[in-house]
Amino acid sequence: MAEQDNGAQAQANQTGNQAGNEPQFIVQKIYLKDVSFESPNSPKSFTFQEWNPNINVQVGNAVTTVGDNQYEVALTITVTATQDDKTLYLAEVQYAGIFGIVGFDREQLQQMLGAYCPNLLLPYIRETVSDLVTKGGFPQFLLQPINFDALYQQHRQQQQAAAEQGGSDGAPSIQ
Repeated sequence: MAEQDNGAQAQANQTGNQAGNEPQFIVQKIYLKDVSFESPNSPKSFTFQEWNPNINVQVGNAVTTVGDNQYEVALTITVTATQDDKTLYLAEVQYAGIFGIVGFDREQLQQMLGAYCPNLLLPYIRETVSDLVTKGGFPQFLLQPINFDALYQQHRQQQQAAAEQGGSDGAPSIQ
């Protein structure tokens, strides 16, 4: 009964907020979109006398409009560990969320899609990467915190610089 009441309350809040044009942010779904783990040089990967890999972490973020005021934000993390020019493992995880965002101006919307939503997805991706690496037989890998606010600001500055040179509006694109 409590779940039904909460659902009814959330629906009433959504309707009321849309009518009042108050800003609204709703996490509709968070899900694992893609996952891959490779250990191309096993079992040789486990025979190194000293474990001292080079770790490369790549971060990607994509935004897609899925409906009126609904956006999918997909965060991708790729971790590659190499040692002595051999790939020990490659783990790639993509988590996505569908977010309802209403009543924010364009700049605020871009900030939420480029920084706030990826911050919400990071704990899920972090746990999955760690589990994959450990289940692959390698020492635990803990993805360090990522400052998506700083990355977003850096991206904006790059786009604004490009806009000054090429005539774009400088806003991150939403597909």
